[in-house]
Order: sequence, then C-alpha cells, then structure tokens
Amino acid sequence: MTESPVTESLYEHAGGDEGLHRLEELFYAKALADPVLRALFTERVPTHVDHLTWFTAESFGGADRFTRQLGFRYLIDVHRGLKISDEQRERFVATYLEALDEAGMPDDAPFRRAFREHVEFGAHVAQQNSHAVTDAELHPIREVPAWNWPKD
Repeated sequence: MTESPVTESLYEHAGGDEGLHRLEELFYAKALADPVLRALFTERVPTHVDHLTWFTAESFGGADRFTRQLGFRYLIDVHRGLKISDEQRERFVATYLEALDEAGMPDDAPFRRAFREHVEFGAHVAQQNSHAVTDAELHPIREVPAWNWPKD
C-alpha cells in the first residue's frame, strides 16, 4: 500500500535530497539557457544547485542546511539589485513547473499545488527584495519558510 501524501512531508514526497537535487539541476540548466532568465542567471555558479536544493529541502521539511550554512540574509543579498521584472518572475515560475515534469516529480494535485504556491511566493519575495533600496523596502520574511500540504 502506498503512503498517503498527507502523512509524509513534502520533502519526503519529492524524493528527499536526491529528488530535489535532480529537480534543481534541471531547473538551473533551463534558467541558464532561457532568454528571459539569462539576465538573472548569467553564469553557472558551482554551488547554486546545492544551495537551491538545501533551500527547497528545508522549506519542505528536510534538514536546515540552508539556514545553518548560509542563512536567510544570504538569500536577500543575492537578490538585491537584480530588479527582477514581472516577465522574469513569471518565466521563473513557469520554468520551475516545466522542470518538475522533466525531473519526474510526483504529479498528484496536492503536491503540485504546494510546489506552485511555494515557487510563486518565493518569486514574489525575490522580486520585491530585488528592487529594495533600503532594508525597510525588503519583504518582511527573514527565515526559510516552512511549507506544507495545501489546505482545502
């Protein structure tokens, strides 16, 4: 009998570090090649896939490596000054959703909804922070968000 998605974390449902790393690698390759995202992802950074994996894993209920090794301030700092456009934000979300399919991530509706909400929220936070001139203009979130299954 297969375990119901609601009895496991999003992290476990996504295949843990292995599944999320596969997803992040596919997303990152797509972002580097995308004409709209190329201005934001200008070169392959060797640690980027690991950092993306750590962030998503922590947010979905995995280990807190992102917080321990980088901290949320790191995330704020890497987005400051990027001036992310609406088109880039929307393409970022669409690219992640394409990578979900290519990575063979679970295709059940609750997981896909949680993942979409997570990526859309993160993209909005990154966009706001990318335009912030002062700390007061930053999005108020200061820690990796704990994401869970959507409530119906």
